[in-house]
Amino acid sequence: MGLFIAQILTGLANAGALFMVASGLSLIFGVTRVVNFAHGSFYMLGAYVGYSLMQVLSGMVGFWGAILLAGLIVGLIGVIVEICVLRPVYSAPELFQLVATFGVILVIQDLALMIWGPQDLLGPRAPGLKGVIRIMGEPVPQYDIALIIITPFVAIALWYLITKTRVGTLVRAATQDREMVGALGVNQAWLFTGVFFLGCALAGLGGALQLPKGGADLLMDFSIIGAVFVVVVIGGMGSLPGAYLAAVIISVLNVFGVTYAPQSTLVLMFVVMVIVLMFRPFGLLGKEEIAGEHGQTGEPERPIKPAGNRMRLLVMAGLFILALLPFYGGNFAVVLVTDIMIFCLFAASLHFMLGQGGLVSFGHAAFFGGGAYAAALFVTYADTPMELALVLAPICAGLAAVVIGWVCLRSTGVYFAMLTLAFGQLLWSLAFQWGDVTGGDDGLVNIWPSDWASDNDVYYYLAFVFCIGGILLLRQAAHAPFGYAMRAARDSARQAEAMGINTKRIQWVAFTFAGIMAGLAGGLFVFSKGSIFPNELETARSFDALIVVFLGGVKTLSGGWVGGAFFEGVKDYLTRFEYWRLALGLLIIFVVILGPEGIVGSLRKAGERIGLLKTPEDAK
Repeated sequence: MGLFIAQILTGLANAGALFMVASGLSLIFGVTRVVNFAHGSFYMLGAYVGYSLMQVLSGMVGFWGAILLAGLIVGLIGVIVEICVLRPVYSAPELFQLVATFGVILVIQDLALMIWGPQDLLGPRAPGLKGVIRIMGEPVPQYDIALIIITPFVAIALWYLITKTRVGTLVRAATQDREMVGALGVNQAWLFTGVFFLGCALAGLGGALQLPKGGADLLMDFSIIGAVFVVVVIGGMGSLPGAYLAAVIISVLNVFGVTYAPQSTLVLMFVVMVIVLMFRPFGLLGKEEIAGEHGQTGEPERPIKPAGNRMRLLVMAGLFILALLPFYGGNFAVVLVTDIMIFCLFAASLHFMLGQGGLVSFGHAAFFGGGAYAAALFVTYADTPMELALVLAPICAGLAAVVIGWVCLRSTGVYFAMLTLAFGQLLWSLAFQWGDVTGGDDGLVNIWPSDWASDNDVYYYLAFVFCIGGILLLRQAAHAPFGYAMRAARDSARQAEAMGINTKRIQWVAFTFAGIMAGLAGGLFVFSKGSIFPNELETARSFDALIVVFLGGVKTLSGGWVGGAFFEGVKDYLTRFEYWRLALGLLIIFVVILGPEGIVGSLRKAGERIGLLKTPEDAK
C-alpha cells in the first residue's frame, strides 16, 4: 500500500510541470488558434535560464526567485517571438503559423547550443527540500511534495485570472468569438501578445520547476511537446481544468506503467488519447469546434484549373532536364535528386489530403515508414523480389490507412491531427520495440534493388517514373469529380451533405489514397537506401512533410512537391554548417513572413504582377 501511495504522489508531482506547460499551450491556442509547436522550446529555455539564475542567486529565496524570474524572462522572449514572427502571419491560412513556430524551434535550438553548450546541465537541489519523507515506509522526495502543493495554487490563480478579472473575461470572449471581441473595440493584437506572454511564462516556469528533478538539455523541447499536446487534447483544447485533469491522469498512469509495464511507456499516453477521443471527440472537458471559429484564413482560394500551354511547356522542359541528369550530373547529384523526388512524392501525398481535403495530419510518416517497413519485411523474411515488394508497400500502407482513417475521422481539426499523431507513435513504438522482427533500433539492412536496378542511374529512372507518375496521378485526382467532392466536404460539410455527398466517405477514401501514395514513396525509399530504421516513422518526419506543404503553398496544386524540392535542397546545403538549424529556421521564418501564400503562390503573384501570368480578373 505504501508503494502504491508513493507512486501516486510521484505521478502528481510530475503532473505539476506538465500542467503548467500544457495550460500555457491551451491558453495560447484557445485565444490565438496558433498550433504552437515551439512551446516545448520555451519550456527548455525556462530550464536553461533558471539554471543560469540559480548560479547567481543563492539560498532558498534565490532558488525560488530564480524560478519566478525564469518564467518572466521566457514570457518576455515569447512576446518578442509573437510580435516579430507570429503577428505578421495571423491573417495567413489557418495553421500556417505552424511553419513559423517550427522555424522558431530551430532558431532556439541553436541559440541554446551557442549560449549553454552541448553538455547536459544538472539542476541544483532545492534548498531545504533535499531530503525524503517516509510514507508507510516508502521514501517520497520532499521536493515532490512541494510540487504537489504548488501546482493547485497555480491552477487556482489561473482560474481566478480567467474567471474573475476583466482580462480573463476578454480571454474567454476571444476564445469563443475573436471577431466579435474585435468589433467591440478590443485591441486584439495586444490581447494576443498578453496571452502569449502568459502562456510562454507558464512554460518557462514549468521548465525551471523541473530542474531539481531532471536538469536541462537540448532535447527537452521535443521530449515534452508530445506529452503536452496529448494533455491539452485529452483535457479539451482551451480548457484549463481539463488540462489539469489530463496531466494528472497521464502522469500517474505513466508512473505505474514504468513499474508494471515498462514496454508500454512509449505509447501509453497516446493509447489513452485514442480511447478518450473515440468516446469524447473533443476531449474530456472540451467543446465542439465551430466551423469558421478559427478566424481569418487568408486570401480566398482560387478555383483550380488545368495548366495552360505555357505552364505545360515549362513543366515538360523541367522534366526533360531531370531525365537527362545522369548524363551531365555526377553520382552525388543522381543520388540526391533521387532522394528529393521520393520526398516530393511523400509531401505531395500529404498535400493532396491537406490542401484538397482540409485534413491536417501530424502522423503521415506512419504510411511512409509503414510502406518502407512492409517492403523490407517481405524482402527479409519472404525473399520477395524488389518488383513485388514495391507493389506490396503501397498496398500495406493503404490497408493501414483504411483502419487508421476509420478511427481518426471520428474527430475533426486538431483532435483529428492528434489522433493521426497517436497512431504514428504507435507504429513507431512497434518498429522500435519489436526487435526480433523489425530489428529494433538497428533497423533492417541489406534491402537492395534487383540486379537490373542496382545501378544508381537505373534506379534514378525507376524513381523518376514512379514519383513523377504518382505526383501527376494526385494532380489528376484533384481535377476529377472526386477532387471537387473533397473540396466541397472541406469548405462546407453541411451543404455537401445536403447535395448528397457522403463527406466522411470521401474523406476516408482521400485519407486512404494519400496513405497509398506515401507507402509507394516509402517503398522506393527503402530500396534507394538499402535499409530502414524506426526514425522514418517518427513525428519529426511527419512534421518535415507538413512544413514543406505550407512552404510550397497549401492553396496550390504544386505546393507539395515544390516545397519538398526547396526544403530538401536547402537542407542538404545548410546542414554542412555547424549552426545549420539557426540558418534554416531563419530562412523558414523569412519565407513565412514575406510569402504567406507559399513559394508557389508568391511566384504566381509575382508572375501576375510582371505580366507573365493572367490574373483572375484578366481570365474573366
